[in-house]
Amino acid sequence: MAEVLNPTHTESNPLTTEMETLTLEAAPETTDMHNAAPTETTHSPETEKAQAHSAPETVQDAKLETPAGEESTGFEDFAAALASFDREQAAAKEAETAEPTDEDIVQGTVIKLTDKHVVVDVGRKSEGLIPIEQVLDHTGQPKLKAGDPVEVVIVREDGEGSYILNYEKAAQLRAWDSIEKAHNDKTPITGTVTSRVKGGLMVDIGIKAFLPGSQVEVRPVRNLDTYIGQQLDVRIIKLNKKRGNVVISRKEMLEEQQAAERAKTLETLEEGSILTGTVKNLTEYGAFVDLGGIDGLLHITDMSWGRLTHPRDLVNVGDEIQVRVLKFDKEKQRVSLGFKQLTPDPWLDATERYPIGARVRGRILSVTDYGAFVELEQGIEGLVHVSEMTWSKRMKHPSKLVKPGDEVETTILSVNPPDRRISLGMKQLLENPWEHLEEKYAAGTQVEGRVRNLTDFGAFIEIEDGIDGLVHVSNMSWTKRIKHPSEVLKKGDKVKAVVLGIEPENRRLSLGIKQLEPDVWDTFFAQHRVGDVVHGKVLRTAQFGAFVEIAEGVEGLCHISEAVEGHGEKANLEPGTEHDFKIIKMNEEEKKVGLSLRAVGEDASRAEVEHYKETTRSKDKQKGGSSSDKSSSTTTLGDLMNWKRSEREDN
Repeated sequence: MAEVLNPTHTESNPLTTEMETLTLEAAPETTDMHNAAPTETTHSPETEKAQAHSAPETVQDAKLETPAGEESTGFEDFAAALASFDREQAAAKEAETAEPTDEDIVQGTVIKLTDKHVVVDVGRKSEGLIPIEQVLDHTGQPKLKAGDPVEVVIVREDGEGSYILNYEKAAQLRAWDSIEKAHNDKTPITGTVTSRVKGGLMVDIGIKAFLPGSQVEVRPVRNLDTYIGQQLDVRIIKLNKKRGNVVISRKEMLEEQQAAERAKTLETLEEGSILTGTVKNLTEYGAFVDLGGIDGLLHITDMSWGRLTHPRDLVNVGDEIQVRVLKFDKEKQRVSLGFKQLTPDPWLDATERYPIGARVRGRILSVTDYGAFVELEQGIEGLVHVSEMTWSKRMKHPSKLVKPGDEVETTILSVNPPDRRISLGMKQLLENPWEHLEEKYAAGTQVEGRVRNLTDFGAFIEIEDGIDGLVHVSNMSWTKRIKHPSEVLKKGDKVKAVVLGIEPENRRLSLGIKQLEPDVWDTFFAQHRVGDVVHGKVLRTAQFGAFVEIAEGVEGLCHISEAVEGHGEKANLEPGTEHDFKIIKMNEEEKKVGLSLRAVGEDASRAEVEHYKETTRSKDKQKGGSSSDKSSSTTTLGDLMNWKRSEREDN
């Protein structure tokens, strides 16, 4: 009995419900006088513990015979004392190992507490001592204090005259009747969890009982330490009074309660009904709610009309909430629940509550590459697109302007209830710098700015904060053919330009750099007319003719039909060759000039003919002839060719 009442002994003995019978072994008779001599016995905690765990035994009275030839008086007295001592020792051992009864319980009063013992007045010649560990609660604090009445069992008297008391045995004796009755009637009993042991918990139900971890809840419990100190209603499932073993279960009661609640819940459970439940568990995708013996899933999308990052943002384990049954599968007993469905959808009248142009305040929920989401109320969010945040084009990312949690003022741009979308604007609440730009920068105004960006088609120049103008590649030079802006400008350059045009509605500003200098075309058209002969250099050729530079920055086209020598042969207009051309067309608006090589040859031929005729007349006059007019009028091409040949020979 001392073994099973040890509070530290929890799991060393396997659980058994078989009632064991203690057998008393007879001690051998004492035959040796010298071996049977009485000795003084001292008791230490170690020997007491060993005695408590040893098997009980009964000592029979030894029959002592007097040896022949010796007087029996002194020896018989000694033998009688020895036998009496042995009987007392055997009785003490038997008392220690025997099962206590109600008569063993005595009333006492706590005198004081020491580090190792509780000192108790039990109304005898000496005080009694209770080991301090027997009266500690689950927090390690004593359950008794000086002056408290206490029931104990007197175990024995120690060698120093004090009594060794057992507080737990007394409690067990008082508790056994109620424990046995609860076990037989299968009625619940309330206990306090005192400690965590291997495989489960120790629960004080008047005596120490073992609650296996698998019997704590309906579902497995990961952390049993959270139950320490809690009061639980349990049921006794195994009992061995002789060994002092008690096994209890809480799961069995919970399952019965759950089955009863489930049956009751299923009677009233139907789609659309509103029920009250308790949040049992949280996951990333929702919460499981106990409706009364049956669990339902409250998905995160059905928790709020607004946005939730995790179910814990709305509910916690243990919360009691009202939910609406959305779907119910009777065969699989699966229930889908909704929480947001208990309130009207805020998007139903969003158009009336958020008219276009209204100014509203909200809280930034999240920021993305393309804008920021603003919560206007629970369940209503709007998007401020990055293009609607500021009039400036320099903002690289919305996070440079706003961050989650910021309170911002916006204006309603559009509302789309079917798609649950609201477009918001922030820049509309600021002055638009483009509205008065034409007043500041009229066409022809010279401005100065810094090159902010280069593209294939031009350069963007910032002339003031939020105002960028484009210098197209065609407006960078009068004379050069620019293929890429980097040939003229680089990022960060400070340059001057001329305002060419402004489109406030499209937020466009056109600038030009070449306009800072006179237009070479205007100068050319002012100095030349159709019929003028100009000297030019062939730049490039095409199937339809050749492009000729006739002044710096000015090009003309000599069509293939005009690329003929004076004597009718096709001219070789290779790039890099230079020739005289006659201007045959001029279009100042389109900045086009038509050239002809043929016309120059024809003019040269007429001049040669006139020179030949003049030369012939002079020769006729010197000879005294009078037929010069006639001969000159009948001049043939052969005469002209012969004359040119003779002229070359003379030279």
